[in-house]
Amino acid sequence: MKNDFDYIKTNKQTWNNKTAIHIESEFYNNKSFLEGKSTLNSIELSLLGDLNNKRILHLQCHFGQDTMTFSRLGAKATGIDFSDKAIEKARAFSEKLNLDTTFICCDIYDTPNHLDENFDIVFTSYGTIGWLPDIDKWAAVVSHFLKPKGRFIMADFHPVIWMFDNDFKKVFYSYFNIEPIIELESGTYADKNSKIETKTITWNHPTSEVLNALIQSGLEINSFNEYDYSPYNCFNQTEEFEKGKFRIKHLGNKIPMVFSIEATKK
Repeated sequence: MKNDFDYIKTNKQTWNNKTAIHIESEFYNNKSFLEGKSTLNSIELSLLGDLNNKRILHLQCHFGQDTMTFSRLGAKATGIDFSDKAIEKARAFSEKLNLDTTFICCDIYDTPNHLDENFDIVFTSYGTIGWLPDIDKWAAVVSHFLKPKGRFIMADFHPVIWMFDNDFKKVFYSYFNIEPIIELESGTYADKNSKIETKTITWNHPTSEVLNALIQSGLEINSFNEYDYSPYNCFNQTEEFEKGKFRIKHLGNKIPMVFSIEATKK
């Protein structure tokens, strides 16, 4: 890809700008988090199991709510993100809460140059891999940090979601990874009325691309699940049909909205 690091510069600026808005947003409800609320959902909790004394690496952690929740559950947690503003806030919150959580600011592909540990669990969730152009390199990072028989846990939005326009009226984008998607947008999923203007460069990754990348990096797929709801109200045209479960109102349960993966390093 020409000027391969342009996307990092562009997206990093976007996430730095989003961070201040997200921390104050009702979506992230940081006040409740600081008071002790868990930020993990049943989808990932069912896969993670007992975290006491487990070493867990959280890739693309934003400002670290889930990472610090892992610490509260007894894990030795490390969070990685390329947004220096997000990591700055994560470290401040961790110190305020007196948690032994480590945060490292770096691009995900460069993580092996910033961290020399093996982990029981590598974790990533919700809106992560679309920011990455090369899923094979991503899977290699996952494998690199897992100890033998270590587990990879992932929950993310289903690639079918990213085929639609913002109001889910028509199929607008390819399901397949054919080119970078460059967009200018107003607002952010955590505060749609925010005046923020952002430029983003993202990629769609079909399920086969993700699964094959993990397999080729030495991981055995233990489970792959799909869900007809999102635990987050971060899309347009949604309805909450059960508490904490959101669907696109006019599409009902007809499309997958989230998938999860559990895999083990051979």
